[in-house]
Amino acid sequence: MLDRPETEMPAPFVSSQMRIEPEWIDFNGHLNMAYYVVFFDRAVDELYEVLGLGPNYLKERAHSTMVAEMHVRYLREVHESAPLRVRCQLLAYDSKRIHLFEELVHATEGWVSATCETMTLHVDMTTKKVAPWPADVMSALARLQAAHAGLPIPDGAGRQVAMPKR
Repeated sequence: MLDRPETEMPAPFVSSQMRIEPEWIDFNGHLNMAYYVVFFDRAVDELYEVLGLGPNYLKERAHSTMVAEMHVRYLREVHESAPLRVRCQLLAYDSKRIHLFEELVHATEGWVSATCETMTLHVDMTTKKVAPWPADVMSALARLQAAHAGLPIPDGAGRQVAMPKR
């Protein structure tokens, strides 16, 4: 459970502190690239609790979310002993989608190790089709967007993978 009231909308949202599991270290001696996404995913799970999309949402409403697109940037390696947090910022939302930007940061030193930008869909799990958010989630998203409205656009948001043109 989170260590903050469920109605609080922090700007940005900051996850609980997390640690690297020893088996996630690769032969180069740092966190394997696949496990960066695990940290981002766990942070979104915490954010979802605040938005009313926690573990019971699927059971009670037969709806869930699915990431449709993701862009991860690896900026600085992290090692097994590093304490980590993820900062999450809601960039935009509409009736069926959320656009998030996350930064994996060293929990005590504050430097950014990686970023992750996602477009996530709200899905009716009985039909496996994109569906509108319910009113209570739309309200929570509006409160989160209002809390995040004053934040600057994060460095790296909206980037694409491409070879530089010469």
